[in-house]
Amino acid sequence: MQDRLYIDGEWVRPEKGGTLDVIDPATEEVIHKAPAGTSGDIDKAVKAARYAFDSGPWPHFTGTERAAYLRAIATKVAEKQEFLAKLEVADNGKPLPEALWDIDDVVGCFTYYAGLAEELDHNPEETIPLSEPRFSSRVVREPLGVVGAITPWNYPLLMVAWKVAPALAAGCTMVLKPSELTPLTALELGVIAEEVGLPAGVLNIVTGTGPQAGEPLTEHPLVDKLAFTGSVSTGRKVMMAGAQDIKNVSLELGGKSPFIIFADSDIEKAVEWIMFGIFWNQGQVCSATSRVLVEASIYDAVVSRLCEEAAKIKIGNGMDEGTLLGPIVSKGQYDKIVSAIERARIDGATVAFGGSRPAGLDNGYFIEPTVFTGMSEDCYVWKEEIFGPVVCVKPFKDEDEAIRMANDSRFGLAAAVMSKDVMRAERVAEALRAGIVWVNCSQPTFPEAPWGGYKQSGIGRELGRWGISNYLETKQITRFNSDEPWGWYIKG
Repeated sequence: MQDRLYIDGEWVRPEKGGTLDVIDPATEEVIHKAPAGTSGDIDKAVKAARYAFDSGPWPHFTGTERAAYLRAIATKVAEKQEFLAKLEVADNGKPLPEALWDIDDVVGCFTYYAGLAEELDHNPEETIPLSEPRFSSRVVREPLGVVGAITPWNYPLLMVAWKVAPALAAGCTMVLKPSELTPLTALELGVIAEEVGLPAGVLNIVTGTGPQAGEPLTEHPLVDKLAFTGSVSTGRKVMMAGAQDIKNVSLELGGKSPFIIFADSDIEKAVEWIMFGIFWNQGQVCSATSRVLVEASIYDAVVSRLCEEAAKIKIGNGMDEGTLLGPIVSKGQYDKIVSAIERARIDGATVAFGGSRPAGLDNGYFIEPTVFTGMSEDCYVWKEEIFGPVVCVKPFKDEDEAIRMANDSRFGLAAAVMSKDVMRAERVAEALRAGIVWVNCSQPTFPEAPWGGYKQSGIGRELGRWGISNYLETKQITRFNSDEPWGWYIKG
């Protein structure tokens, strides 16, 4: 495991020599001392990225040349899949099968954007028809510049890939600041970048806290774009910092996603997707479908089956075989979830299942899968993102009420609807105010499809061709083609 920062193609000690305790959430033990970068380290990294963009070869490479590096990174990640997955388990807590799946997705993300980098060579410009025949105009897309990326702890390496892969494919250079809670695999990406010969300064990795490293990155005048995934409160700060220099900003923020289940749905399938939508990754998923709306005639049956199946989930260390629910990522996040559960009880919500520390797990940040019923629409646990294995279930009487309740949120990242009536499901999907809507499922994510939200869930889109567009500028080049003088001031 790395104990240095990756800046300008070299491994360097933090300027102030600080370290971060990396804690295994299953045992509460310190497993590593990661480097703690500060403003001086950020300044060096940004200047390295600036030089690599302004004077280096990277933005001038063809898309095919950049694609070769991205594919080489994907190959190295695949070769190290088990090692990287175990690092994810160690500092995030997620079950190993989930971590292995995450690393598969990292490989897929770099491979996908390698393909889009190659496509840039085939579509370098667009000719624009003009109303004035003496002029011609073409539009070209160019790499945006130096990117400051700040990534979260819930999918440590995958969220890094979502930003690094399209930015590098576009020809940008980057300074990456991963979450201080889960820095291990981000630093290993620096090792891989070095192994594949990525030009110096193209990717710089500075681990550190938000105040000490994140804020200096967002405020640095040589950064052209900020790409952030995390909480709404921190997203506001990123946006305000970007406003000082009018930086390009993309934000992927929180969610409180609804899941509408109509009475014609298969209850067993509904319960399976409810569980996948909220208990996967310990519920630490921005798109988690944590508000479940069930048509009244099957409400009791769904709640009953949900509680029965939640009781069967094996909780434990992510490295233990059969574990389906690991620990919460940190003591701070654990305390927030426990506080939200207690607040819901005070507000009058009913704990239909869970809500406590699992028996026999006295160490580690473990919480039972928790099912709430009987809460009002004003209840904190119904309205606010908990970011844990906590689901709220409410009945609805008809389609109009379901849509109203689903859209009554300041968030709009994702939503889901389940019905055997495909036309109704599609109609409801179109009525939901969310950037991602799943029909008869919850949470499937593909690198080809756009990812992002409405309202306070963010600005812009990641993944797909929209993801690479985040890191490209659009330029028009218009030419006057006539031999005749323009003649506005100087008359012939």
